[in-house]
Amino acid sequence: MPIVDQEGPASMNPTHRHLVPRPVRAGGLLHARPVLLVAFAFAVMADPVSSVAYAIEAALRALHGDLNLLLPTMGLVVGLIALVIVNYHQLVARYPQGGGAAAAAGEAFGEAWAFIPIGALIVDFVLTIAISSAAGASAIIAYLPAAAPWRIPLALVLTAAVAGLTWFGHLGRAIFALMTLAFIGITVAVLVGGISAPVHPTGTITHSGGHWAPLAVALAFPVAMALATGVEAPSSAIAQLGQLDDAGRRRFGQVTLWLTLLLVGGITLGLTAEAVHLRIGIPAPDSTQIADLAQRAAPGGLYAVFQLVTAMLLLSAASSSFQAGPGLLKALARRHGEKSDAGILPAVWGTTNRHHTPYWGVLLFLGISGVVIAAAGGQDQRLVLFYAVSVFMSFLAGLIAMARFSARERHLGHLVVNVVGAVAVAFVLAVNLARGEPIASLAAALAIAAVLYQMWVKAGRPRGIRNAAAEAEAEETPATDRAAASG
Repeated sequence: MPIVDQEGPASMNPTHRHLVPRPVRAGGLLHARPVLLVAFAFAVMADPVSSVAYAIEAALRALHGDLNLLLPTMGLVVGLIALVIVNYHQLVARYPQGGGAAAAAGEAFGEAWAFIPIGALIVDFVLTIAISSAAGASAIIAYLPAAAPWRIPLALVLTAAVAGLTWFGHLGRAIFALMTLAFIGITVAVLVGGISAPVHPTGTITHSGGHWAPLAVALAFPVAMALATGVEAPSSAIAQLGQLDDAGRRRFGQVTLWLTLLLVGGITLGLTAEAVHLRIGIPAPDSTQIADLAQRAAPGGLYAVFQLVTAMLLLSAASSSFQAGPGLLKALARRHGEKSDAGILPAVWGTTNRHHTPYWGVLLFLGISGVVIAAAGGQDQRLVLFYAVSVFMSFLAGLIAMARFSARERHLGHLVVNVVGAVAVAFVLAVNLARGEPIASLAAALAIAAVLYQMWVKAGRPRGIRNAAAEAEAEETPATDRAAASG
């Protein structure tokens, strides 16, 4: 049965943070709402928290090593994330059964328009796998520089290992929450250690961002907006909370959005301020800025633990895309059993093993992400710009749709917030596209959207495309969970 939302149609759940550990049995610990909220929130946060590993360094590189401008740049990044979250707070209120940008665009402009954010998110899945695996390899190399000549093979092996674990389905979702909590805890220890650490400038540091200071900040902060990827995840991940009613899912989604801002923003600004204080500049080729910072602030065993937890968190982010990317293809391929609802992709993409893993989709994402890693030389910093473009395409579609709803319903306050958010997101997208190479992300997303649209037309324009992933999530809930939720 398609999911029906009392306030708005249920919709597709295409984002890649499908991380919610499901309760096992009625009366179990995970049925306690505080425990469920913690498991949900910190699992969903794995992606944006992991982005700290490369986003601050990306901003410093765009500033040509000017540490004096780094804190205002990252402050602007966090401010824009707050603006996006304000808008997604409204989106969650409208779609308490999940859906994200695809749901909003499909309802506002017609179902065909949902393919644009879907195309952007498919590109986002590939880039999340690639950049997270590459950054995981960078974290290992920073601790073991002797592995540097093997950067590309190391990143590819990590990618293949994560893909292999995906074979077992969703059994490890709770690990994402644990990795997020561990990273936050270790980062706090690093921040505390940095307070009394000696100041010895490290890496490349300049006193010019290449432009007049305000202009340098305005041009640099869009590069670091890769930090924003994943902040929209609660708007779709709430579709997995089948044991809650609409009000419960809405509350979980909105609380998680603001908790994400608090923790990601706090960690980002804390690490940035400490990097400025300790004078940690652009790192050497075989290190990362966050590794140099941790080594200075917490040398010895804590530094080793920090690098290990960082790598594990990054691989958790990659794993989430290995689950959701193929899952989206599966949702688009399946037949829903309704006369008007039919899959648009060949049935092979819906073929699964006994763990409900669509293994052909996993192999497809493994192959494509491997090519991307090799093309980038295994360097996560070369992928940051491409990454920011893909996620901001989805943001823009969602915010424009929300602006249309606000205008139609005469909610002037909401309309102002939506328009300001859409303009800011469009600026970030334009600045990053103006750098040239990231146009490839835009072209790939639009090409995927166009292909899916043509297949949709050929299939007779079946209804329910933007509902497909949410239906898939609901249908895969084990029968014991459904019984427990209803009982």
